[in-house]
Amino acid sequence: MSARIIDGKAIAEKLRLRVAEEADRLGLRPGLAVIIVGDNPASQVYVRNKVKQTEEAGFTSFEHRLPEETAEADLLRIVADLNGDPRVHGILVQLPLPDHIDPDLVIRAIDPAKDVDGFHPINAGRLAVGQDSLVPCTPQGCVILAKSVQPDLTGLDAVVLGRSNIVGKPVAQLLIQENATVTVAHSKTRDLDEVCARADLLVAAVGRAELVRKHWIKPGATVIDVGINRVSAGPGRTKLVGDVAFEEAREVAGAITPVPGGVGPMTIACLLANTLKAACRAAGKPAPRF
Repeated sequence: MSARIIDGKAIAEKLRLRVAEEADRLGLRPGLAVIIVGDNPASQVYVRNKVKQTEEAGFTSFEHRLPEETAEADLLRIVADLNGDPRVHGILVQLPLPDHIDPDLVIRAIDPAKDVDGFHPINAGRLAVGQDSLVPCTPQGCVILAKSVQPDLTGLDAVVLGRSNIVGKPVAQLLIQENATVTVAHSKTRDLDEVCARADLLVAAVGRAELVRKHWIKPGATVIDVGINRVSAGPGRTKLVGDVAFEEAREVAGAITPVPGGVGPMTIACLLANTLKAACRAAGKPAPRF
């Protein structure tokens, strides 16, 4: 039996429509500022998509495209200006940054109330202790996709493969809040395949192409593949694959996200949801739950 394919594009589109409808209902026009430094091709495409979807949702987009040689102090001044701009409710600095700029310093400079990426240490701390916070977008998307298969995750044995601050750790915290029993596995975990194979819900976020094989997956499990890896597809050609060997994994999983078209589309949709949440807080209005 082949696994159900979790359609991240369709679920993301529904979320974007709900966010736009809620903003209109509340009489808000949230503002999202995106800063990109340099001309990294992947970042350029991603920023274009963010700006496009921000405007389609009826939000105000503030775009800052800076040259590669921009000084760290100049970037920090732009962040400070955006922190003080009441039209701007969310600030996102596109990563990676050029080597001469400290990303941690830039992230810490963003007002936590406008940190719609959820990377500021204050927001990370609030998430860790279960307080209301702006949560990283990709982990949010992972949980929404998992709940599209099983709305109540209570009691599930969940394994998160990867321990990054961007995905692994926050998605583990979110799953704990959903009352799952969570194991965080990584490159140093003993018998890694066996640990993954006991999971009712497996989130793969290690950045290693097709690491997770068929025998790593419990029959009927839900598999959320966060990986985006570009590999050779023949002479002069490449393709995108996830951290899971999709074709063989779908033979045993109950549900699985594809790459592309799974987790990726959810990231921008959750970014818009975070921006609306930040705008609601600034206006003293209760934020809708998605």
